[in-house]
Amino acid sequence: MRTPRLDRDRQQWIFDYLVQETGKVFHWDEDGRQVPASVKSHAQISKHLGRMGQRFERVAAEEESAGHSATAFELYYRASSTFAAAQHPVLETNDEKRYLHGRCIANYEKVIEHAPYKIERLEIPFEGVELQCNFHLMPGEPKAPLVIFIPGCDMTKEIYPDPRIMQAHYRGMHLLVIDGPGQGTSNLRNIKLTPDNYERAVLAIAESIAKRDEVDEEKIVVYALSMGCHWGLEVAASGHPLIKAVAGAWASFLDKYYILDTFSPRYKQLFGYLMGASSEEELDGWVAKMTVEGRETEIKCPVLMTVGEYDSRSPVELVYNFYEKVTAPKELWVYEDTYHQARLFGEGQARHDQHMMCQDWLVDALNGKYSKNYARKTYLRTGGGGPSGTQGEDQHAMRWWE
Repeated sequence: MRTPRLDRDRQQWIFDYLVQETGKVFHWDEDGRQVPASVKSHAQISKHLGRMGQRFERVAAEEESAGHSATAFELYYRASSTFAAAQHPVLETNDEKRYLHGRCIANYEKVIEHAPYKIERLEIPFEGVELQCNFHLMPGEPKAPLVIFIPGCDMTKEIYPDPRIMQAHYRGMHLLVIDGPGQGTSNLRNIKLTPDNYERAVLAIAESIAKRDEVDEEKIVVYALSMGCHWGLEVAASGHPLIKAVAGAWASFLDKYYILDTFSPRYKQLFGYLMGASSEEELDGWVAKMTVEGRETEIKCPVLMTVGEYDSRSPVELVYNFYEKVTAPKELWVYEDTYHQARLFGEGQARHDQHMMCQDWLVDALNGKYSKNYARKTYLRTGGGGPSGTQGEDQHAMRWWE
């Protein structure tokens, strides 16, 4: 059984109702279902998504046997990412968790086999254990800049990128995706998240990958998404000289009260598992330390932050306060009338415009665009222009009527 027991478990009945009615375990403001209509409670998600993954895997194998490598490649990726989604709601390391995560990994091995460019699985030493990463090398494997992608707490390294849509490659960069402490393979290895070990893990990974011949060690940047944005801003505040810029999309670097106590019950249950807490009191003590607030002036490299105007996990007024205290080159994009998954257009996850635009921003940072005193904030109006335009420049969401 999942441990520890939490006060928010008393909301399970209404949580299950929302899962049934919306097809989502969080982000209820988004359109569309994330789980099939056959799912009527949170407990069913792993089984029903697991069955979908099994079908993708079967058809992928059939297409592979028929010599249809391109089709097999796409279907193996869909199988892997579906198994990744299926294993995530299992908040204990049991036989079901091991099976679903194992199929995620096995199908991704097939993605690696059929991919049109080289993907390497790396094992990087960290404090007596090894962290597994996926290294997506540009075709031809030239010496080039590197983006380290830090996934959110609901992701594994197999989910992003969709290997058919390589935004980093299109911009002349290799991409390294990590399973940090508490994520994916690390979780199955009992490498638990602590209030401060993720930052150290990213820096250990950066120091290791910088030694590769294919990596330009003078051009390593970080793209961090959702909860990954918390760890990305921590890395920025480390002042490590290898890290040249950080783009943190979907702000999650504030007090964790908002995500754990005012948002979906799923998150407090999840963090109890990711951190291996033995009690709610222990968990509360740990997460109370998980904020980048107070470290703003320690950030030295250029940083981009993005947030939805009504992201309940990151109140916009607090994001503005954080931004104002940062003394490094900085930029803030606030998306009008959006929520946590802030973006301009309603494409699926693999084609979210923030993937493209955040990585454009990182390329600009490497090209020296952002001077020492650079500071820019923009309010991206509904139906208006994007972050490279001027429509919302220096406008403020807290004064939307102006």
